[in-house]
Amino acid sequence: METQRSARKNDTAESGSDLSEQIKAATKDNHVRAENTQLMLSYQKGQITLPQYKTRWYSPGGLCQVLLCSLYVIYRALEEELDRNCSHPAVAPIYFPQELARLETLERDLEHFLGSDWRDRVIVPAATQRYEQRLREIGRENPELLVAHAYTRYLGDLSGGQVLGKITQKSLGLSSREGLSFFSFPGVTSPHRFKQLYRGRMNSVELTEPERAAVLGEAVAAFELNIQVFDDLQKMLSVVAEAADQSEDGVPKARAPVLQVTVGLCLALVTVGLGIYAS
Repeated sequence: METQRSARKNDTAESGSDLSEQIKAATKDNHVRAENTQLMLSYQKGQITLPQYKTRWYSPGGLCQVLLCSLYVIYRALEEELDRNCSHPAVAPIYFPQELARLETLERDLEHFLGSDWRDRVIVPAATQRYEQRLREIGRENPELLVAHAYTRYLGDLSGGQVLGKITQKSLGLSSREGLSFFSFPGVTSPHRFKQLYRGRMNSVELTEPERAAVLGEAVAAFELNIQVFDDLQKMLSVVAEAADQSEDGVPKARAPVLQVTVGLCLALVTVGLGIYAS
């Protein structure tokens, strides 16, 4: 039977409500912030081009490498910690490696775009390293907090990934999904039904009131960590765009919109957009 819900004060879910609803309420402001970042708005408009995509992606040390590698590092940490804690009473109910795991899809995409030696070319910004460190820390010390990261990320991927994947394919005029494995969930036949199942499993997790409060706080922290990744990537994007705007003789060239530099942005956007489509 569905839990009865009463009116919430200050958009905060009361202690007796479902955990998924509590997280949604606790991160409401963060959703709005992520939705309205310049990168997210521009990407949703399909402001990417295939020539820029190819050129940037194959440039040594290029921005695209950093974008996709950031996702790889974050998901590697999350999924290794979920694997390690899969029998933990808070983690076991929401452990769906066959349906949700993203690490292998990211590895396939990295190899497709960067070549077989992609592991030697992994470069990530400081914010990504901080996020990885946080996931490792809670995996060791407070595994129940992994629930917040798994929920906001996977359900966002499952919903938003479908939308962003289609935008990417259409914007680039791609005839196949090759290189877009990250957006595919072959183990999930119905995203809507699976999300209902996932929320039900998460809501069944037994937590003390202090643990529940900590999970809500961690959900907010997850958004903040991702927004920091956005900020780092925006700075790097600006630097790359400025360098590209200079001709060999140092004379500035006509500047294309910075936000059209690469479709690799979509991958970073999924990292931060995670909970936007998860409702």
